[in-house]
Amino acid sequence: MLTLSSSSSPSPFLIPLHLTSTKPPPMSSAAASRLDELKQFDETKLGVKGLVDAGITTIPSIFRHSHSLPLPSFPSSSTLIPIIDLSGPRWAVMEQIRSAASKFGFFQVVNHEVPMEVMERVVEAVRGFNESDAEVRKGYYKRAMGDGFGYSTNVDLYLSKAASWRDTVQVRLGPVMAQLDAIPEILRNEVVEWDREVKKFGEHLMELMCEGLGVSPQMLKEMSCLEGRTMAAHYYPYCPEPDQTIGLASHTDPGVLTVLLQDQVGGLQVLYEGEWLDVKPVPGALVINIGDILQIISNDEYKSGEHRVLANPFQTPRVSIAVFLNPSNREGLFGPLLELVSPEKPALYRQFTLADFMKRFFTKELDGKSLINFYRND
Repeated sequence: MLTLSSSSSPSPFLIPLHLTSTKPPPMSSAAASRLDELKQFDETKLGVKGLVDAGITTIPSIFRHSHSLPLPSFPSSSTLIPIIDLSGPRWAVMEQIRSAASKFGFFQVVNHEVPMEVMERVVEAVRGFNESDAEVRKGYYKRAMGDGFGYSTNVDLYLSKAASWRDTVQVRLGPVMAQLDAIPEILRNEVVEWDREVKKFGEHLMELMCEGLGVSPQMLKEMSCLEGRTMAAHYYPYCPEPDQTIGLASHTDPGVLTVLLQDQVGGLQVLYEGEWLDVKPVPGALVINIGDILQIISNDEYKSGEHRVLANPFQTPRVSIAVFLNPSNREGLFGPLLELVSPEKPALYRQFTLADFMKRFFTKELDGKSLINFYRND
């Protein structure tokens, strides 16, 4: 349930990379050396793109993972991730979404009424910023997001065991848009336009998700789940050793729903029954995935999808743009909806505030479903 209050923040889902925990224990010499390498890389403000531009042929040690990783491929199993045509009868679309959200936590949608030209413009704007002059990009590189805009490498750079091969632009979209003059001009209009389209589409999607649960179509909207929107636009340049690192480590998204626009390069994978399934790019499609909070409030009727992105082995950079649709109410209590709790199926999770939930998310590395399991009732 959610108890609404008047307390809200610009966005509880902005990534506060300046967060620090309590005083850490003394580091070993190896850990201290690694920290020095991380700082040296981060302080260049050039990101992974800067390493590629420098012509490296082997990746730095901070990016090396302890085991080899596969290269992107598109086996026949990739067709298991459902592709749902939203132009069909509403009852049929709702049932397809309910089934996909319950089984995979992931699905793609087509005929969603988001204009193709808008999708193409925002992808090219993100690509254009990441491929602009290095000195221009350096001017925007920062981890604090007081003005609602950030650009850096890896949200968990200083927390993860190994860094990932990508750079990320973040923009606060709602409930209060980032300061427009803080957003690079090459992105500004396209981001505003993309937010407008995703908000409209997201409201329709949330209605269908609610209907699939048998609750009021406005339930998620009334719980402020459309208000706390944040965009994370990832740029995955060519990696010279793609089997030694990862583009985005395995994790689930913490919030309610994620609307993802990906280009045609590929690399996104979803974990299903112990197997990694490729989410093959479909022209004009949007990828939807369930977040941890929606799994909790649905009392496990819907499942958050664990996913990762492989390092890019292709000369063409991969671009993906995620918009996280999340609550804006930080102090209300979240937990399984009362309508979905019964003696036969008691509440599987304890209640929590969004503030506590997000603090836990941003003070750990990206790793599977450890966050949602923390709130599960014994």
